[in-house]
Amino acid sequence: MKPFDPDDRHPGPFVQMIEPQAPAPRGNGVLRLLRNLMQTRIDKSTRRIRFVAFGFIALYLVIGGKLIWLGMKPDTQSLRRAASEAVSASRPDVVDRNGEVLASDVRTMSIFAEPRRIIDKDEAVELLTAVLPGLNARELRERLASRKGFVWIKRAATPKEREEVFRLGLPGIVFVPENKRVYPNGPLASHVLGFTNVDNQGIAGIEKYIDNQGLGDLNRAGFQMSAADLKPVQLSLDLKVTHAVRDELLKGMERYKAKGGSAAIMDVNTGEVVALASLPDYDPNNPTDALDPNRINRMSVGVYEMGSTFKALTLAMGIDAGKVTLRTSIDARGALRYGRFKIGDYHAQNRALTVPEVFTYSSNIGTARIALMSGVDAHKAFLRKMGQLDRVRTEIPESAEPIVPRHWGELNTMTIAFGHGLAVAPLQAMMAVAALSNGGYLINPTFLKRSEEDAKKDAPRVIKPETSEALRYLMRLNAEIGSAKAINIPGYYAGGKTGTAEKNFHGRYVKDRVLTTFTAIWPADKPRYLYLTVMDEPQPTPETHGYRTAAWNAGAVTGRLIERTGPLLGAPPRLELPQQPFPLVARLGIGMSQPGSTGH
Repeated sequence: MKPFDPDDRHPGPFVQMIEPQAPAPRGNGVLRLLRNLMQTRIDKSTRRIRFVAFGFIALYLVIGGKLIWLGMKPDTQSLRRAASEAVSASRPDVVDRNGEVLASDVRTMSIFAEPRRIIDKDEAVELLTAVLPGLNARELRERLASRKGFVWIKRAATPKEREEVFRLGLPGIVFVPENKRVYPNGPLASHVLGFTNVDNQGIAGIEKYIDNQGLGDLNRAGFQMSAADLKPVQLSLDLKVTHAVRDELLKGMERYKAKGGSAAIMDVNTGEVVALASLPDYDPNNPTDALDPNRINRMSVGVYEMGSTFKALTLAMGIDAGKVTLRTSIDARGALRYGRFKIGDYHAQNRALTVPEVFTYSSNIGTARIALMSGVDAHKAFLRKMGQLDRVRTEIPESAEPIVPRHWGELNTMTIAFGHGLAVAPLQAMMAVAALSNGGYLINPTFLKRSEEDAKKDAPRVIKPETSEALRYLMRLNAEIGSAKAINIPGYYAGGKTGTAEKNFHGRYVKDRVLTTFTAIWPADKPRYLYLTVMDEPQPTPETHGYRTAAWNAGAVTGRLIERTGPLLGAPPRLELPQQPFPLVARLGIGMSQPGSTGH
């Protein structure tokens, strides 16, 4: 064995020789720092981790500080974008059947504030209320003290108001353009058009209908469209005819000292409402009076007992069912009794009356007997078929349910036959009378322009054509020798029916408070237009010889309407009367010489 030699040292299997290293050259301190970071020695790890963590913390602090600074800095573009989203959306124009504008948008300037940019809020309130006196100082101060991005100061400001606010030079006060709905004809057709709120959203009438057709959903979804992108909505109304109707109705109310009134003209072959007026009305440009109960749309929202105008429906029911003919005689020799109730005639003849005489004398007794011939169930079924027991639906959302007896017995049938005990909207009654005169088609009323073909596409026939001719004959006969003489205007060959109903207060009928109605068709041989005039509580005058019944007020107004609106509707007076206006009636040997009276 070789003796141990301390200088003869060989590394073992687990020992590594470490060669001595030359000292690192002196250089830049940054280079040494980077070199140390790149080394993987364990004794350097803690320092590296601390250094990296410090770097990340510093980076996050810088980013967080920047975000806080951006959040607190007023962003004018974001505020303007928020204001733009809040401004009123565009709406399509509404025009009459001839293209005349009834409602349109105009561009206005609205004023809003950015509360965070206003330095002295008290000074801003004082200056703004000085140039905008309509503002409430307390409410404005509360709005400016809020944390909202923007608050409204004045919507749809006038050019003068905008200029005065601009001259104040207040920081944080901004102007933004938006749309405002205007109605160039003021209160004309206001109950049909309705109105919008400050955000240009439809609240009533056609304006609400437009929103319900999808415009509101588009606006809520963020689709901002200009008026140029929207097709105008064309109504069935004729602006000139509507003006004439309102003017004559207003004169009639003043002449007969009525509480209210309404009138409408309908095309019986299309169901188009050509004109409608309900007084008192309101101005949709400033619709503060729209909620007044006395300013409702009396044609569709008000429901009334229509009086003797309902007799046309009862006679049509009897004739169509074959219960009576124009030659049938009805016993009207005395009052009709039912238990403790007694039904009499306004102009009692105390004799048997033919069916035409029942109509021209407006006999309650005769009409009630015809209804009893059909029976309660048949009477109810006929009125339902004629659309009188259900709410009438049109483009105008505002309509009322008819008031129908809860328990309908024979007495109800007797009184409803002559227009008492069932309350309907006048527009609803017009729909039924139009069916009586147009050949028997029940056409739902519309306020949109449409053709006769479209109107009759889904219109059911509710009475026979010969029944329709018989009713036209009766209405024309009534204009010649009965209670509708006010519309016997040369050249128009009109027919009509009066109706006077005592108003019901707390379950009792009051004789000196009446609702008078008058329906008229012309020309009676081939009807085109149906008129309905309603006068609410007209008073007797020297001109009416102390009468307050329909022939003296509602009838007189209707006569003036026919004479004034006929040429506007493109139907000038005819110089000659029709030679054979009612051929089916003529075959029965019945002419226009039946006796009559001035009735009610």
